[in-house]
Amino acid sequence: MAFRWFGVYDDSVKLNHIGQIPCVNGIVSSFTDIPAGDVWPIERIANLKDEIEAEGLKLVGIESVNVHESIKLGLSERDHYIDNYIQTLQALGESGVHLVCYNFMPLFDWLRTDLFYPLNDGSTTMAYQKSKVDRIQPQEMVDYFLSNSSTFSLPGWEKERLRELQPLLEQYQNMSEEMMFTNYMYFIKAILPVCEQYEIHMGIHPDDPAWPVFHIPRIAHTLPQLQRLVQSVDHPCNGITLCTGSLATSQGNDIATIISSLKGKIPFVHVRNIHHDSEDVFWESSHLSKDGDLDMVKIIKALQDSGFDGVIRPDHGRMIWGEAARPGYGLYDRALGAMYLYGIWETLQHH
Repeated sequence: MAFRWFGVYDDSVKLNHIGQIPCVNGIVSSFTDIPAGDVWPIERIANLKDEIEAEGLKLVGIESVNVHESIKLGLSERDHYIDNYIQTLQALGESGVHLVCYNFMPLFDWLRTDLFYPLNDGSTTMAYQKSKVDRIQPQEMVDYFLSNSSTFSLPGWEKERLRELQPLLEQYQNMSEEMMFTNYMYFIKAILPVCEQYEIHMGIHPDDPAWPVFHIPRIAHTLPQLQRLVQSVDHPCNGITLCTGSLATSQGNDIATIISSLKGKIPFVHVRNIHHDSEDVFWESSHLSKDGDLDMVKIIKALQDSGFDGVIRPDHGRMIWGEAARPGYGLYDRALGAMYLYGIWETLQHH
């Protein structure tokens, strides 16, 4: 059981508080200040490990090593950025890190229309309304995030990734899903030799939400798509980060079936629950089954039945008990989620 942590200078949650959650002993982390495409210095990785281990925890994975847009677009300079990515993987491997989460979502890693949506119990959460997305222009949304970056920062919405949005949008206009998949194949085939050398398990994160955004295709939000990603290059290091909340944004996705169908191909799991008001409107609930659409017992049982033995963490939590933190990544609700998920796992093990 792990917890995502963004570093001493970029996270309101303290490592020694995470270490007090009885079932959590792992940390997944990243460097949000390093632009996509740059090489990660091995010295910084070592310092990160030291910080985490000083609190009695272990760095069990990286989330995320972002993929440069030139790679997703298949531009001529992609080989340069793939070489940089390989150097980063080498540094991680030499540092004893064997799990990397990443995504291949074009431009927008994930999308919500409300970051502090009020719930009836007084907590707030992240929510999505398709009608709002349909009314706005991408640049308007980016301008909002840039103007509020002193208030909060969010993974996937870092400043340097957003400033060049308009020219990138234009480059994506003629992109098809098949072209995107071809570019993914070029990337994954290039990095797998170094992954094999250092036994680094790559887990591609599903699209969030689970459909194309702003008419730009996405390649990782249905079971057939996920199966194609791992079957086209069938390698032990090529896998899926199974994110229940991202996949469940589409009510057509059966999470337990997806887990069973991807047996042996899931090194990393994010677990969270969501509640749909309608097909196009949802918000992120507590992890508790009755609060959302997902049967957490069924999901955990599917993981156990598939032989899952990787890293699992609670995902987005609500803001509860007056906590002020990065949306989705406060301490309290995720700690409740970790204990709830561990309790299900332990109970199923004894029956």
